[in-house]
Amino acid sequence: MNAKLGYYCSLCLLPKVIRNAIKIALVVGIVLNLINQGSALWGAASISWPHFFMNFLVPFCVATYSAVKNELSHRKSGA
Repeated sequence: MNAKLGYYCSLCLLPKVIRNAIKIALVVGIVLNLINQGSALWGAASISWPHFFMNFLVPFCVATYSAVKNELSHRKSGA
């Protein structure tokens, strides 16, 4: 089981996976923060910093997971 986990982690650390996940996290995170904390960002309320960062972290994790699944699929099919 540890070998599989190590293999999956190595795929997560591929530069193309990280670059893509960062781009997606920035775009989606900004949109989510505008939606979820718009009043705080415009000064009418206080910013919830844990939520602010989670709005970036969650799309990063989802994009990374999706890219790793895609990479595994390509490697299994030999493409």
